[in-house]
Amino acid sequence: MRFAAAAAAAALLGVLATAAPAEAHTTLTSSDPAKGASVAAPAQIRLTYADPVRFPGVVLLDAKGGHHEAGKASAVDNHVTQQVGGALAPGVYTVGWRVVAEDGHPVTGEYKFTVTGGGSPSAAPAGPTSSAPASPAAEPVRHTSSAGWWWIGLVVVILAAIAGVVALLRRRTPNGRA
Repeated sequence: MRFAAAAAAAALLGVLATAAPAEAHTTLTSSDPAKGASVAAPAQIRLTYADPVRFPGVVLLDAKGGHHEAGKASAVDNHVTQQVGGALAPGVYTVGWRVVAEDGHPVTGEYKFTVTGGGSPSAAPAGPTSSAPASPAAEPVRHTSSAGWWWIGLVVVILAAIAGVVALLRRRTPNGRA
């Protein structure tokens, strides 16, 4: 019985010692245009994250669900840029985004802004914008990860297997001794 208890304790210690890495997902720190802003029609959408990101995806939708992206979004370090396709008429637009954080987990979110005035894009440089920080985007990040639950499930399965082996060994040996 001592051997079984020691084996179970060692297995539990081993599982706990190899705990899952911290879920260090990135967050959207600012956007241009900003969430809730009323602006002239932008020539591009610029998103800034707390950490470098990969595989960006950005959609720009009008109130009727029509797409207004030109080409694919590009990511450089922690900045994602999406060019706007054509003139934007006045109205409410939704920016939806998806990136992959450094830890490999996808992170998504969306926010709205309003285009006012004429329907032609404002004159915006194709390269980096001014050094002034963009307005913060207050939209909470929606994590799509379930890694924490996966690790909990794995620990439960391992502990159940250990308990099952200990129970089998106790039944097969005389007097319940292992």
